[in-house]
Amino acid sequence: MTADDRHAGGQDSTTAEIKPFPTPTRILAVANQKGGVGKTTTAINLGTALAACGARVLVIDLDPQANASTGLGLDREASRRTVYEVLLNGVDLAEAALPSLVPNLDVLPSSVELSGAEIELVNESRRERRLRDALAAHPGRWDYVLIDCPPALGLLTINALVAASGVIVPLQAEFYALEGLSHLLRTIDRIRRSLNSRLELHGIVLTMYDRRNNLCEMVASDVRLHLGDRVYQTMIPRNVRVSEAPSHGKPVLLYDLRCTGSQAYLGLAREVLQQEGRPLPSSAAFVS
Repeated sequence: MTADDRHAGGQDSTTAEIKPFPTPTRILAVANQKGGVGKTTTAINLGTALAACGARVLVIDLDPQANASTGLGLDREASRRTVYEVLLNGVDLAEAALPSLVPNLDVLPSSVELSGAEIELVNESRRERRLRDALAAHPGRWDYVLIDCPPALGLLTINALVAASGVIVPLQAEFYALEGLSHLLRTIDRIRRSLNSRLELHGIVLTMYDRRNNLCEMVASDVRLHLGDRVYQTMIPRNVRVSEAPSHGKPVLLYDLRCTGSQAYLGLAREVLQQEGRPLPSSAAFVS
């Protein structure tokens, strides 16, 4: 049986017993100014796991590389309307969003045109609030909106942080991890004080974790010592299936549901839901 067959066969069993989410849309920015730490992988697979739990999910690809778009099965050439048109031309966000391979999960795709948006937004009115305004036009349409931010703290990431109520920070277990994290936390604090008083650190997720590596253990212990319960218990392991999945245009949960990476992202989704008091699935969604 293929991963697709398992997904298709298990779709009803993972969602049938779950009631609709009663609370308003939760907007979470997946951000870290450092590249290569697993932001896109986390946005794609956490979104897929939340959708498997019955949530209506929108993933916004705010990175000009458009990896979240292709990683969820979208053909970047076929996307006529993208997040660029939403931010710069006032295109309705819901009209630009497209269904993905994953039931319950939509994508607002990116494109290479977004590369120039940082400069083009500078002289625009409400330049930091463009994404927030676009989302405000559709309250309650989705249960979760996950924003995959670019690896920089420019106007695109600021738009994400102004729109969001929480930030999920993927953090690679490596030597300079805490140094970059402190910069991002200061940025979150500045945004909270000046542009978005609702913004909070939702949690830090350790990625590319290898228990055989003593440095990974040291970094994980150090991060937990400094930040305590703001660090998720779930850690995302180094896993070849997670690395392979994007080349097939699929989240790892569709590519190989039983691999350790898939199970870790399901565990992360459970933590996110528990943290907010949202209903957990009583089905087999979290069975290893």
